[in-house]
Amino acid sequence: MDVDMEGIIQCIKQGDENGVQMQLQQFNKEYSQCFFFDADERERKRQRKLEEFRKNKVRDFADSDSDIDDFGQEDRGLILRQNLAVVIVRFMRAGVKRSLLRVSLHSLRILTRDKKILGHLVTDSTLLTLAKLAGLTTNDATEEGNDPDSDFYDNIIASLAEAKLLQGCAEEDGGEGEAPDPSEEFPAVDDDSRSVTSGGDLDSNSWFGSHRTSINEMHRGSIHQKALERGRRDRRESKMEGEGDVVEEEEERGEEALRKEAMKVLCNVVYNSTWAQERFSALRLLSGLIECLSSSVSWSSPSSVQFYELRLMFLITALRPELSTQLKQEGGVPILTAALESCLEVQWKEQYECVLEPAAPLISLEASQRIVEILKILFNITYSTHKQEPSEDDAALYRHLVAILRLCLMRKCLLPEDTDELQGHTVNLLTALPLQCLNVLLTMPLEPESKQSLGVNMDCVHTLLTFMERRLEAGDRVKEKLTPILNLLTESCRAHRETRLYIRKHILPPLRDVSHRPEEGDTVKSRLVRLMTHLDTDLKHCAADLLFVLCKENVRRFVKYTGYGNAAGLLATRGLLGGQRAVSDAQYSSDSDSDTEEYRQMKDRINPVTGRVEAEQSNPMEGMTEEEKEEEAKRLIMLFNKLSKENIIQPMGVDGEGKLVPMTGLEEAKSESEDEAESDKDN
Repeated sequence: MDVDMEGIIQCIKQGDENGVQMQLQQFNKEYSQCFFFDADERERKRQRKLEEFRKNKVRDFADSDSDIDDFGQEDRGLILRQNLAVVIVRFMRAGVKRSLLRVSLHSLRILTRDKKILGHLVTDSTLLTLAKLAGLTTNDATEEGNDPDSDFYDNIIASLAEAKLLQGCAEEDGGEGEAPDPSEEFPAVDDDSRSVTSGGDLDSNSWFGSHRTSINEMHRGSIHQKALERGRRDRRESKMEGEGDVVEEEEERGEEALRKEAMKVLCNVVYNSTWAQERFSALRLLSGLIECLSSSVSWSSPSSVQFYELRLMFLITALRPELSTQLKQEGGVPILTAALESCLEVQWKEQYECVLEPAAPLISLEASQRIVEILKILFNITYSTHKQEPSEDDAALYRHLVAILRLCLMRKCLLPEDTDELQGHTVNLLTALPLQCLNVLLTMPLEPESKQSLGVNMDCVHTLLTFMERRLEAGDRVKEKLTPILNLLTESCRAHRETRLYIRKHILPPLRDVSHRPEEGDTVKSRLVRLMTHLDTDLKHCAADLLFVLCKENVRRFVKYTGYGNAAGLLATRGLLGGQRAVSDAQYSSDSDSDTEEYRQMKDRINPVTGRVEAEQSNPMEGMTEEEKEEEAKRLIMLFNKLSKENIIQPMGVDGEGKLVPMTGLEEAKSESEDEAESDKDN
């Protein structure tokens, strides 16, 4: 590092606040956009080594020792950052002026982007200090002395001087070697970095749950979590990018700026440290966070701190299931619903009907970011309620929330990508809520320009359908982005006849052209049919379920629109290969599926497997005598028997329940049934 760490420690030890502030500001300026410490230096070394290899065509034996030096330099850089972070926390706890405290928090925020330094930094005392500065608690941190003796600073300075000396010797030796893979480093959640979830299509509980580690592993520094791409500045602060943090902070009240910086540090620490997550729960800091959010909901113009309160609440509820339960028990749903209502500036017409003005202003950048965080938190605390029967009070609360979510679907943001992200997280939350509460989406009165089906307003359903089409066309992160909307539309079609008829008209129009396979083309139906044979089992079942429900779970109709080859997967899973009627709780109408004139004319020529009219094929046995045909049949039977005996293939058949079973099982079942029939006849 070019910044003189030893000089910063010396200034802190001497109590030179002006010198400390000047040097920390220099540190902040130099590393404000640094999310992967040492990454740039390692990249330069990698390029030099590549050029050397190309020039010499061989790697010198002496370079093997330089790899060790390279690793040592990285370790020494890590020690520098660890020591500086610990000293800054001690310095802040001693009590300094507000402007210096804000600069110190900024430096600490930059350092906590690196999870490797947190093992020595994260203690109850540090967490309580940061929580107090963030306004989450009034408790004083008394675990460590507020006025450390000079030995503490002397030891730190000695270790830094030794590291600096060793690093200088290594540089004189010209040691260059391959550094560790930078993908093992993990950027923190920061206002300058990328959001934890992109686009709202993130399954946060499953993602965070898959990266749990023990406390011992955390303190050994051995965890390597999934790496994100290099961070970028959040869009909500892009306007200030060229002016720097000083201008932004001057526009904020001093206390608010301090709370904001402390909240950012807490976000980084909680995101990168399993130990911090567990201590956050043990220290009951969530209660203070709930209180802060509750008090700021009623403000006419929420402070910039509210976004980071929401971000911290999302992180902690995603990472700690017990805190998600605690938040729900302490009234998290009504509090967050009120916050959502405030962000959207909701005006009510009826009990579950919000005013939706066609000329309503676009949702601002700041409001859209807060709304997305609220939706993610609500998903974390309600995802288990989908299959539960809500009480009367809970049902009223969820219907009130769904009425607001309708606005989230229908309103637009300043940027198209923000609109897509907002709708994505809204869909995620709708899939988590009890199905019987979603009828609020259809209870809006008809307007002159409304989409309708059987006299029911379909504006919201049309928006969901359009959203699904955009996701189908995008083609990236298919499972993550498509499964929520497919599940939501499937359940809605199964529950509401009007929704099913409207969506079927757009996805499964009457068949006219049967010259192409169902999966060919760019229509919504073609894209969904292609997904029915996707490698991902969950995704292909979601796509097949939607089309099956649109066909009123009628096997013949389903095969007609998709082809038997595409439909076989779902039919086999449900035991419907024999053509049985599906057993379902849904109450479908008895209306028939009338065929078009074009379909009736070509119906007899359609191949049921491919779902299209196939070109006429020549008879392979044409010109063969009866004896030759018999010999060919015997040869084929012998080949099949050989493949079966060698377990290369296993002949399968469909049993009485419509499920695929080995042919041997069918033969045994058939013989048993014949024996029973003979026994009954004898009796």
